[in-house]
Amino acid sequence: MSSGTTTRGGTLSGWVRDVGLGLRFATTGGREGWTRTALTAVGVGLGVALLLVSASVPAMLGARSDRGYERDYSWFKEPPKVSASTVLFAIANTTFRDDEIRGLLLKAEGDRPALPPGLTKMPAAGEMVVSPALQKLLEQPGSKLLRERLHYRITGVIGDQGLVGPAEMAYYAGSDKLVAQSADGSTGNATRIPYFGRGSVKPEPLGGVLSLLVIIIFVVLLLPVAVFIGSAVRFGGERRDRRLAALRLVGADSRMTRRVAAGEALFGSLLGLAVGTALFLGTRQFAADVTLYDVSVYPSDITPSIGLALLVGLAVPAAAVAVTLLAMRGIAIEPLGVVRNATARPRRLWWRLLIPLAGVGLLAPLFGAIRNESNVNAYQVTAGVVLLLVGLTALLPWVVESVVGRLRGGPVAWQLATRRIQLHSSASARMVSGVTAAVAGAIALQTLFSGVQSDFVTDSGMDPHRAQVVANLSVASGADGHRVEQAFAATPGVRGTLTVLSSYAVPADTSTKKSTADLHFAPVLVADCATLRQLVDLSRGCADGDVFLADDPHVVGDADSFVRPGQAIDLNAPPGEHYTGTPRLWTVPAGARKVNSITAPDGDYESGVLATPRALDVASLRSPEAKVMLRTDPHVPDAVEQIRNTTDRLDLWADVFQLQAKSEDSKFANIRRGLLVGAAATLGLIGASLLVSMLEQLRERRKLLAVLVAFGTRRSVLGLSVLWQTALPVALGMALAVVGGAALGAALLKTVGAPLDLAWGSIAAMSGIAAGVVLLVTLLAMPPLWRMMRPDGLRTE
Repeated sequence: MSSGTTTRGGTLSGWVRDVGLGLRFATTGGREGWTRTALTAVGVGLGVALLLVSASVPAMLGARSDRGYERDYSWFKEPPKVSASTVLFAIANTTFRDDEIRGLLLKAEGDRPALPPGLTKMPAAGEMVVSPALQKLLEQPGSKLLRERLHYRITGVIGDQGLVGPAEMAYYAGSDKLVAQSADGSTGNATRIPYFGRGSVKPEPLGGVLSLLVIIIFVVLLLPVAVFIGSAVRFGGERRDRRLAALRLVGADSRMTRRVAAGEALFGSLLGLAVGTALFLGTRQFAADVTLYDVSVYPSDITPSIGLALLVGLAVPAAAVAVTLLAMRGIAIEPLGVVRNATARPRRLWWRLLIPLAGVGLLAPLFGAIRNESNVNAYQVTAGVVLLLVGLTALLPWVVESVVGRLRGGPVAWQLATRRIQLHSSASARMVSGVTAAVAGAIALQTLFSGVQSDFVTDSGMDPHRAQVVANLSVASGADGHRVEQAFAATPGVRGTLTVLSSYAVPADTSTKKSTADLHFAPVLVADCATLRQLVDLSRGCADGDVFLADDPHVVGDADSFVRPGQAIDLNAPPGEHYTGTPRLWTVPAGARKVNSITAPDGDYESGVLATPRALDVASLRSPEAKVMLRTDPHVPDAVEQIRNTTDRLDLWADVFQLQAKSEDSKFANIRRGLLVGAAATLGLIGASLLVSMLEQLRERRKLLAVLVAFGTRRSVLGLSVLWQTALPVALGMALAVVGGAALGAALLKTVGAPLDLAWGSIAAMSGIAAGVVLLVTLLAMPPLWRMMRPDGLRTE
């Protein structure tokens, strides 16, 4: 055999023969061989499945966007003429508790109306077609308030092509109350369109900061997967090396043993590809039943592109072989044994430091160069972040060896754990390297999010303490406004109301002008003194019959141009470009006082004429609107839903919104949501990888554990030693992750020119989650550990 190796080892046929021998060892090694191969396949398969899901992200996002565009009702052209296909629509979105519900009211204008995707026919008046998720919600006993609001009769279900995801809440309802808006918008409540769908619309660019966030998210979420796959292909390394030593004894040289080892790793990775593909195909069938952070997809959406799938299929086996050959460079496999069991040289630090320093060197030219409107060099950023995180995983074995090597004494369980780590520090470091990379990346991401969120999460100006809900309705008269206020006051859960009736005024001579295109409008508000105190400074007093004049501090006095004490104004403000109707002249009282605007509960600054009810009859206003600011009782469940139902009964097209102190950019919120979804998947992989790694290490030590039990060692001591063996490297990895993650976060903040602000709360949360995962994995490993400590573990083959 030695002769054959030396003469043919370097040829292609020799390579094929040696790699084939490794494949045979992986498949014909008995129960031990198959167990080792199965663990490798499961480990690699978990990583491959997540890689395939990640490769499907562009397709998932594209499919959701395409369905959203195909049903879009935006119309930016000239209003179309009535035809057999035109449809009137009005937006009827609503919210139920934490669920956003998309709704449209429809009315066909011909016998061949354009249908939104997912509908087979136009719903008649009083009917609606709902999404499966909304139908399920309406059938729940606790949805009585929603059924009162959506009182239409369900006649069908929206098809998949009409929904962005299976968990989307949506409905289309027929209505005979829709009237097309006029050209000037003065009449009508609905928009006419000839078809649904905008076709191809270019999405707005993300900008530099948001693009950087997306890049970092992908790197942080996928790098631990790659690290784990690299660790999985080395499962069973000790037994494999002893078998290769036996192969050396019968004449094989070192090159042949490496090729045989490469063949074993290749088989495990190929089997892992098959397992990962099966997991991917099997689990995606349940995708429609899973919703993470309001994101859901159909199974057909989870389809990786051919290029990315091929890249995964080629990169995983290649990486498995490369990792195996690289790992064997530090091991001397001789005919009489494996030299790794001897005292090893201390690990060198200098080259491990060069890797993160190279990453910093790539990021340094970008310091201060990335702005919200600038482009990002994705390759440079990716390479820099990858080198920094890989550098941490390279530093981890040195840290574990340096720290644990100095530990002496302690309880029996502690000594068993530290001695095991001292003998096999590489295996312990490999087990937690993925956790270290993931936590460091998460800390860096949270630091970056915290540093830039001031640009995307801003104060809304609203004051949720003074009012919690605002409803905007159209009213016909002052009596109608009073009826609206009484209806809200009688709504369960409402503690108080602040009602403002408003319209506009124009100069008194407006009726004589041909065009009102350049006309100034002044707001006219009617409210009681209690409400006006929430809008303007009334420190000098207020009584019913008073009139006040206020300027918006953000606008240069439009009202002052024609609204003055003793000046006549016209309350018949035209809604379009031409004056219509009869003038409604009203003279501003000579005693009208100038007051300063203050921030209203909804964040607005009111200006113009502010009158009390006795000073101005609301019947004089043209098309008045009512803004009702409501204070709710936190002890009344579904108080907000009660308010929405009251609003729906009063005005079908009214707006209702809850006051929030913060306003968040939608793109930033979507990216944060994507991070949470990806983090959940990566966290699951980390837990699974730790469990598989721990089971592999326990399997390698099965005979040793059985011997210790046979000599009287208590099982509780061994169980505690297993916990310490996992917890100690994880603790060191967490310390390294905090330092490395903070450094990476600081570097990323420098690239966007943001001040350094470490998110210590997020750092503590990430460390706590990692500790929880370790504890959970250890508990799951206890049953197999108990079985391995049985006396039959002393048997050998």
